[in-house]
Amino acid sequence: MSEEKTIRVIISGGGTGGHIYPALAIANELKRRVKKAEILFVGARGRMEMQKVPEAGYAIEGLWISGIQRKLTLDNLSFPLKLASSLWKAGKILKRFKPDVAIGVGGFASGPLLYQAARRGVPCLIQEQNSFAGLTNKLLANKVERVCVASLGMERFFPEEKIVFTGNPVRSDILECKSSREEALTHFGLSSERPVLLVLGGSLGARTINNAMMKHLKKLDESGIQVLWQVGKFYFEEVQKVVNENRVKNIRIREFIREMDLAYLAADAALSRAGALSVSELCIVRKPTIFVPSPNVAEDHQTKNAEALVNRGAALMIRDSELETLLADRVLELLADKPKQEQMAANMEAFAKPSAAKDIVEEILKLAK
Repeated sequence: MSEEKTIRVIISGGGTGGHIYPALAIANELKRRVKKAEILFVGARGRMEMQKVPEAGYAIEGLWISGIQRKLTLDNLSFPLKLASSLWKAGKILKRFKPDVAIGVGGFASGPLLYQAARRGVPCLIQEQNSFAGLTNKLLANKVERVCVASLGMERFFPEEKIVFTGNPVRSDILECKSSREEALTHFGLSSERPVLLVLGGSLGARTINNAMMKHLKKLDESGIQVLWQVGKFYFEEVQKVVNENRVKNIRIREFIREMDLAYLAADAALSRAGALSVSELCIVRKPTIFVPSPNVAEDHQTKNAEALVNRGAALMIRDSELETLLADRVLELLADKPKQEQMAANMEAFAKPSAAKDIVEEILKLAK
């Protein structure tokens, strides 16, 4: 498609950073390819996309929708009303915006929006980040033209003829970071004299990782390393109190790290959950990583994500239940072993897919004709 042409695209979904940041990466690549592209996001009211998307410079509208809980709750009782409201509002948005293509990235809001778009004959594409498909995307599979996936074997969830293996799109700032490591270290108040461990529990934080880090705080602080630790908004005050009480000097905590390009650049190694986006980003930047898969996900897909790398010598893994015992020793062993770090980084290359956003946009443009 010529840069002089235009395209109108709706991108729907969200709920977590694992859905939002791939969506933003797709939007940014669309704007790069088609300068006059008009992009509208549709999210779920009260979810983090309603903040993150405007911060990235895009318009967003919210639907009154949420997921179904596993136990009887008021949210479950109100779900039919929320669904009806969201289907009605999604229809109004589509009628007004008149998109050429609708994209779903998973999460509550993408269900009503793409269902209504498909009914109106709008070409639809969904992007599945995980090795175990989300409920919304599985329900939409038969209504869309393309399914872009990041894992092999996804034909167990989606019609094989619709699947395109693209990998997960990551933010352009990570792919195109032009800062130096010295600038990154200075940004976070870190020294070039000590190795840096980056600790990530996902965009909202991880209770198990935070508890284990607090238990090993003094040992890590006195070991000769530095830690840059994203603790999540739900845990920040608690962790900050413990950090202050222990008067540690080499631990830097953040509620949320916006400058992930600089964080990856500053880090020598990482300790991380094994969500799809984290795995994709860490492979692209080739940071030796100890993965701690969350046990609280569908079909234990984070363990499958981590094991794929572990089996190729591209990562290490600690079970969630073993973290409080093993964290400090495993981290310090890795940071002391430069040859192992180099080998892991080299083995990550097979899993890095830096062109994912470009490949997904290519499929979008084909649908837009």
